[in-house]
Amino acid sequence: MTTTTMPTERRPAAPAPKPAHSGSAKPRWTFAGTATAVGAVLLAVLWLVPLLWALDTSLKPEPETTRAPITWLPEAPTGDAYRSVIEQGDLIRWFVNSTVVSILVTTLTLFVSVLAAYGFSRTTFPGRRVLFGLIIAGILVPPQVLIVPLFQEMTGLGLVDTYWGIVLPQVVAPVMVFVLKKFFDGISRDYEDAARVDGASRWRIVWSVMVPMSRPILVAVGIFTFIGAWNNFLWPFIVTTDPSMMTIPVGLANVQGSYGLRYAQIMASAVLGGLPLLIVYALFQRHVVRGVGDAGIKG
Repeated sequence: MTTTTMPTERRPAAPAPKPAHSGSAKPRWTFAGTATAVGAVLLAVLWLVPLLWALDTSLKPEPETTRAPITWLPEAPTGDAYRSVIEQGDLIRWFVNSTVVSILVTTLTLFVSVLAAYGFSRTTFPGRRVLFGLIIAGILVPPQVLIVPLFQEMTGLGLVDTYWGIVLPQVVAPVMVFVLKKFFDGISRDYEDAARVDGASRWRIVWSVMVPMSRPILVAVGIFTFIGAWNNFLWPFIVTTDPSMMTIPVGLANVQGSYGLRYAQIMASAVLGGLPLLIVYALFQRHVVRGVGDAGIKG
């Protein structure tokens, strides 16, 4: 006796439930979000207008810069202003000087600030609070107050018109020590304890544990220090008399003084001096934002 089996009918699969919010839903604009967006656009415009005006003026012929009414677009764009600035000054040498000085200042500032911040964050010694308070007070001291004693010191050491004479007074940065110290305070001590169990010395812990974990804030501090050293005008202006040792801000200021108020050339000098900083910030913008954000969270 044979039995036959009837084929079973397949039921159609139930349709997948639709998401509560379909893709066609429109974003809701709140008053706070709209005000934030408008404020961001206004700030962006306020920041971009001077840059665009400097670039626009640098491309105008010199007579057109003083013509009334003022026009945005040049009638006959020209690069004569850039050519004049380059020909009247040793621009390549000034760029090299600014690069060397900024790199040295950034490297030494990071080295000194990391060691000082780690010492205040992880070690205990007599007078620690008082010394850290003096460093915080150093943030409130205007750099101009120290110009005369620093110049006398550099003169006594024979460092006038040298790279070290420009670099060394800029290395001490109390605000960077404070920022790094607050960041180190937010790092768990368990990492150091584990490294210490493995036989790591304090020096090895600093450079193999703390520094790699602090890379975002170190990049941010390094970029801000580099920008500050590149833009520094007063101290390089005082400590250098040899044109071959001038940095970009000092050299361009001397060139501007030699040809008077020629607005196209002044704006061309400003564009040339600020272009490297715009490139550096554009390349490391993500690291700067992340470092500042991490510093705010951990601090």
